[in-house]
Amino acid sequence: MLDFLNPVKGFGVTFHQLFMKVETVEYPEVKKPTAPRFHGRHQLNRWPDGLEKCIGCELCAWACPADAIYVEGADNSEDARYSPGERYGRTYQINYLRCILCGLCIEACPTRALTMTNEYELANDSRESLIYTKEMLLAPLIEGMETPPHEMRLGETEEDYYLLGAASEHDEGAK
Repeated sequence: MLDFLNPVKGFGVTFHQLFMKVETVEYPEVKKPTAPRFHGRHQLNRWPDGLEKCIGCELCAWACPADAIYVEGADNSEDARYSPGERYGRTYQINYLRCILCGLCIEACPTRALTMTNEYELANDSRESLIYTKEMLLAPLIEGMETPPHEMRLGETEEDYYLLGAASEHDEGAK
């Protein structure tokens, strides 16, 4: 019966918006902080001595619904040790043209090697520059860390590393 008023209601919404104040966003100059649990660019983490946490298990690649992650594992040797385990991720790539930033890769990682940062500016003119390599994803070395490959500094076995990592995460959570 009152179907003829529907177009008028639609115009009412339009006219109401005409007189609303416009919110100006000055994005490149002023960046809003992201939420603490925001899913942004990935980061490959390191142990406190500088060895990589990634063990090349490829679980992150299997968990990725967009097939955006490529991992190629390799064996550590006594001469060249990149992680405390038997293996390390020799090749690690994330294709941000495909990545949907869902975080399933983070949940699949058994060593917490892969986390997500708050960095969200991933646009670029070049398609090749949106395929991040291991060198681009690795966390920077901080004071006290040594560039791999080197011997294990935090214990004799990989279990020592995992216990140390669990203890340091527990200490950070208590703060």
